[in-house]
Amino acid sequence: MPVAPPFSRMPSLNALRAFEAAARLGSFRHAAEELMVTPGAVTAQIKALEAEYGAPLFQRQARGVELTALGVRVAPGFIAAFDALGDAVRELRRHAAPRKVHVVTSPALAQLWLAPRLVGLRAVLSDVDISLTALEEPPDLKRTPFDICLFYGAPDPGCATLWDEMLLPVCTPALAERLVRPEDLAGVNCISDVVWQDWKIWTAAAMPTGHVVPTGPGYSLYAIAVQEALAGAGVLMGRQSLVQPHLDSGALVAPFDLVVPLGLSITAWMLPESRKDRAVIAVAEALRDAAGGVKIR
Repeated sequence: MPVAPPFSRMPSLNALRAFEAAARLGSFRHAAEELMVTPGAVTAQIKALEAEYGAPLFQRQARGVELTALGVRVAPGFIAAFDALGDAVRELRRHAAPRKVHVVTSPALAQLWLAPRLVGLRAVLSDVDISLTALEEPPDLKRTPFDICLFYGAPDPGCATLWDEMLLPVCTPALAERLVRPEDLAGVNCISDVVWQDWKIWTAAAMPTGHVVPTGPGYSLYAIAVQEALAGAGVLMGRQSLVQPHLDSGALVAPFDLVVPLGLSITAWMLPESRKDRAVIAVAEALRDAAGGVKIR
């Protein structure tokens, strides 16, 4: 009877992905977020990999996880392998769908900055299929199917600055009639984003001897906060690029002539190999033109 050779099968690709992500990010939780699974799933995959080879790859500690000596030794090879796999997948996608460009950005920028410009972008780039995904945090482009990242960030030589963001309180014209000095903000609702520290940044620069504690409702979606300001619910700390259309229309006004730099800019970046992709470069340059910014690197 034929004898099957004792070839070792490859371990689960999902287990290898879990190990590589956790080793690179230094956290099972961060790996789970990147892979869009639960931390428990990452833990289970890595336990299965350790059991298959009979050696621990991570030390579990109260403050988190840390690679063992074996994990440190083998992690670079897996990171390089998944880098190469990512390059191959992007090359496949680039040739299979050469006119598709996938932009990833934050929810606020997607809803209030990019969405209003999509009609103009598509008119200029009629032969390019632009898709848009919103994520809370910038992804690792080497591990995701996105072509261009558009997020708030500090100035960086590797990114193009499209807009230097400014802060200014905004409200309806009726509410503005009650506001003469910044100190008058103490008597009205001050709407805030629950994550951003914009009120603190603005008051530190505009009211060095005073402060404003937002007393109005807080929202995790800035677009809802803008709608509340439009409804007259209070004064919103506006990011100028996101509220400018409403200022232009007169639906919102700035009661004080006090504009403060946020310290962050709308930035765009891509992987180096994307510079060879004509469709990606066309979208990047169109974003620059839409923002009036500088040349995309």
